[in-house]
Amino acid sequence: MRFILAALVFAGLTFTAAAQPAGPSDSVYAVVTPTPPPGLAPLGAPVRAPKSFGQIGKNGRLTLLPIPVLFYQAETGLGYGIGGLLSGRFSEDTLTRPSNARVQYWTTQKGQSLLQLVHTVYTPGEKFYLNGELSAYDILLNYYGTGPKATSANESQTEYKLLIINQRLQKQIVPKVFFGAQYRLTNVTDISFPALTTDEKAPSVFQRDPRITARERQNTRVSGLGPVITYDTRDVPLAAFRGDLLDFGVTFNGTGLGSDYRFVRYQFDARHFQPLGSNRTILAAQFLGQFHTGDVPFRELAGIGANLGGTLYNNANLLRGIYEQRFRDRQMVMFQAEIRQKLFWRFDGAVFGGVGNVNNYIDKFELRDTKYAGGAGIRFHFIERDRVNLRFDYAWGTGSAPGLLFAIGEAF
Repeated sequence: MRFILAALVFAGLTFTAAAQPAGPSDSVYAVVTPTPPPGLAPLGAPVRAPKSFGQIGKNGRLTLLPIPVLFYQAETGLGYGIGGLLSGRFSEDTLTRPSNARVQYWTTQKGQSLLQLVHTVYTPGEKFYLNGELSAYDILLNYYGTGPKATSANESQTEYKLLIINQRLQKQIVPKVFFGAQYRLTNVTDISFPALTTDEKAPSVFQRDPRITARERQNTRVSGLGPVITYDTRDVPLAAFRGDLLDFGVTFNGTGLGSDYRFVRYQFDARHFQPLGSNRTILAAQFLGQFHTGDVPFRELAGIGANLGGTLYNNANLLRGIYEQRFRDRQMVMFQAEIRQKLFWRFDGAVFGGVGNVNNYIDKFELRDTKYAGGAGIRFHFIERDRVNLRFDYAWGTGSAPGLLFAIGEAF
């Protein structure tokens, strides 16, 4: 979704963040000794710091803070709401990486709304890894058709209610390797769309797209379950300085699970993080591929230009600057990279770019259909101890107007 930021109560957030204590040895841009692994304290080392505003729990290991939300976009008008962030470790040792849970609610002048809970939890000793989402949208999005050649002239509005329930439960089977299962439910109801495109020059592409059946324009439930395996050596997942993520999952959607459609989703996610000279400059890179077999409804197609957040792409935003699922199809590949640079006090800068493509068939990808996106932004360290950043990005991309985006946490 293209968020054009009108205002944010930034002064209040800055005051709140300034009240946070200095972090332990794995804080943002802290210098570490060579004895323990980089960015980590020895097993059993307690995390202790003077309690400050928002800190809760034993030894103040957890931080709970409110976050106001205010934005504007053409499709929805003024939007406003509030969120909350819980961040910290559920263990005394710093080998257990920080967990986080984010809840937000917003509504808009034109009646759209979102209620969302997203969480990433590491249990003590990282014996288990839980990652999930519960989201209820009343949403309005533009639809451009399917395939790599979907044109802006096809821009048509779609409005519907969307419920997402997604939960992973994985157990550590060897150090840094987690294996388990993922369940995902998406339920689309109350679909409506104007008869014409947004420029009122042609019938709505959502109504005339030959790849969308009449059944897909009705209420649709998709329910799937499957295995997932993850290799994760990132030091702090919300804003890694070093490490890798390799994640592969398969989701089987079928009538036996209550799904209206039968199809299989395969997804591979690879990320790499490393300092360039020092922790003041970080290179981050990601490749993601999502592939489908079977009968896939329009809402479940792979899409580049994903900024709504949530767990479909492992909490990553894909090709910021391209409108939400501006290009969608059964198969998708994407690569993006970012340079994150320490500036001063709690502020960082970032430049980013990426390429991607979609197609109905894997063997039909063409270089000339490649989509591009890029931009630059500012990061504010909201909670230094756990590397929780507020992210402000200006981005542009193929087939989309430039825009400003605001979010909690890095894009990937």
